[in-house]
Amino acid sequence: MKLLHLDSSVLGPHSVSRQVSAAIVDRLRQATPSLDITYRDLTQTPLAHLSGSHLAAAQGAPAPAELGPDLAASAAALDEFLAADIVVIGAPMYNFTIPSQLKAWIDRILVVGKTFKYGAAGPEGLAGGKRVIVAISRGGYYGAETPYAAGEHLETYLRWVFGFMGITGVEFIPADGVQVGPDHREKSLAGALQAATSLRAA
Repeated sequence: MKLLHLDSSVLGPHSVSRQVSAAIVDRLRQATPSLDITYRDLTQTPLAHLSGSHLAAAQGAPAPAELGPDLAASAAALDEFLAADIVVIGAPMYNFTIPSQLKAWIDRILVVGKTFKYGAAGPEGLAGGKRVIVAISRGGYYGAETPYAAGEHLETYLRWVFGFMGITGVEFIPADGVQVGPDHREKSLAGALQAATSLRAA
C-alpha cells in the first residue's frame, strides 16, 4: 500500500498543519508498518504555476526545450498521485484559501483523461478509491455556524476538487483559531493531534 504525504505550509517547523500531517502519517505507519511512503514538500521543491506553454503542450503542441524539466516534474507529481492509495495533505489557510504551492500541485493532477473525463452525462471522476486525509489549519474560526463561514475557501475547495476526481468522503482534521492567541493555538493543535491518533488504520 502506498501513501503520498504532501506539505504546503511556508512556516517550516513552526507550521501547525505540518505537525498534524506528520502525526497522521505516523499513526498510519504505526498501524501499517509496510506502508510505502513518498513525501513531497511543495515549498522546498515547488511546481511552477501554469503558463500558456504548459497548456499548449497539454494539447499536443511542441514544448519549448526549457519547459522539459518542468513537464517532467509535472508528470512525476501526477504519477505519484495516481499510484497512491492514501494521500495525506498539510494545508494551511492563506488569505481564505489554499497556498499557491498547493494550487500549483492541484493543477498538475487535475488532468482530463487521467483523473477525470467528460462524458454524455457530464464530468466523471477517474481517481476514486483513494483515501484522502487533510490536516487544515486556520487562523480564525470559519465553521458553518460562525459569522465568517462564507470566507472559508480551503476545506470547501479541496472537498470539491477531490470529489470532482471521484474521491468521496475526504477526511479533514482541522486546527482552528491558531492566530487568535497562544491558548487557542495550543488547544486547537492538541485537539487536532489527538484526532490524528484516533484515525482508523490504513
